[in-house]
Amino acid sequence: MPHLFTYGTLQDPYIQQQVFGRSLEGSPDVLNGFRISPEKIMGRYLVAEETNSTEDRIEGVVYELEQNELTKADQYEGAAYKKKKVGLKSGKTAWVYIRA
Repeated sequence: MPHLFTYGTLQDPYIQQQVFGRSLEGSPDVLNGFRISPEKIMGRYLVAEETNSTEDRIEGVVYELEQNELTKADQYEGAAYKKKKVGLKSGKTAWVYIRA
């Protein structure tokens, strides 16, 4: 089962119900070498950008999804984001959405 690291709207239980048809159970985690960009998508949505700096990190939540749910997340995020496989502080490997 794939893991998904989230730092924005996919942490919202209402959004989770809309996208996945259920509330997700996740755990806090950290993504090192990335930061939240000062430039938001469409002026309002957070977006991660890779910096490779040891100073940069994003605190978020990691969820375990079904494969078909990862496809639903792709559709939700749209063309403004792309998916990248990353290693988290916990040691888990997860997908994260970054600027396309």
